[in-house]
Amino acid sequence: MEIQQLEYFKVVAETEHMTHAAEMLNISQPALSKSISNIEQEIGVPLFDRQGRSIILNRYGKLFLESVNKILEEFNRAKQEINGLVMPGFGEVSFGFIHTLGMEVVPELMAHVHEKYPNIKFNLTQASSLNLLELLEKGDIDLCLSQKIDSKVVSIEWVELWKEDLFVIVPKNHPLAEKDFIALREIKDEPFVSIKKGNALRHMVDKLLKEVGIAKTNITFEGEDPHTVAGFVSAGHGVSIIPGIKGLSEYNVKKISVKEPVCERKIGVSWVQGRYMSPAANQFINYLVEYFKGK
Repeated sequence: MEIQQLEYFKVVAETEHMTHAAEMLNISQPALSKSISNIEQEIGVPLFDRQGRSIILNRYGKLFLESVNKILEEFNRAKQEINGLVMPGFGEVSFGFIHTLGMEVVPELMAHVHEKYPNIKFNLTQASSLNLLELLEKGDIDLCLSQKIDSKVVSIEWVELWKEDLFVIVPKNHPLAEKDFIALREIKDEPFVSIKKGNALRHMVDKLLKEVGIAKTNITFEGEDPHTVAGFVSAGHGVSIIPGIKGLSEYNVKKISVKEPVCERKIGVSWVQGRYMSPAANQFINYLVEYFKGK
């Protein structure tokens, strides 16, 4: 039995229509019928129930289709892997990243990676860490740049790439704006502009505040991203804690370093452990580690 015969069977099984299947496969209907008949003879049972011109996949056919799908999937994966070894630098990578990396980090990264791998195609997705996790679990993306994420569905591999400081931001006319360094507890009684729940940055900020005894904050607004948060802080709606995002100097805010506790977040690359990764995706992971090593 040949791979081509299995591919023919798969199309017939999915369409349950010999004429349509023959048109899709660009072969004659008699040739397709003969191919299906040969498979049935080799297996020893009919795979379709035939009623006049109609064909319906029977229970043997359904069982066989499950196996055929697995065989074809493994065959295609093997072809991709071999092609990747024979033709390194070719392929496609589906790559996600958190919102705060979209202003500067990822655009610069993409410019550099295309210089080294001009023939690798990248499909990019920008989303929150929570949404990126869901995409990883479903297999919709190969990997992502984010804070460390955990899953109850699959095992996530994560490699740290770099660290970045988190800063307190206040309106420029705020009393704390005179300082370059503060302890985090100094914002205890301040109204707070926060990132929305479900975001990994929100979880980290809440944890830092709790660490210094600020279990509950007077949240005046919850934004989708740090730039929205900075805009509300600039307008006097409170203070906040965000990374040093690009363009922050354009807002009417003062960025203040935190002397205690250590306020930083770690960004790394995540992928599903044990799941097949194309050679292009593996090359990109290795590239990311090298690229950020010197940053």
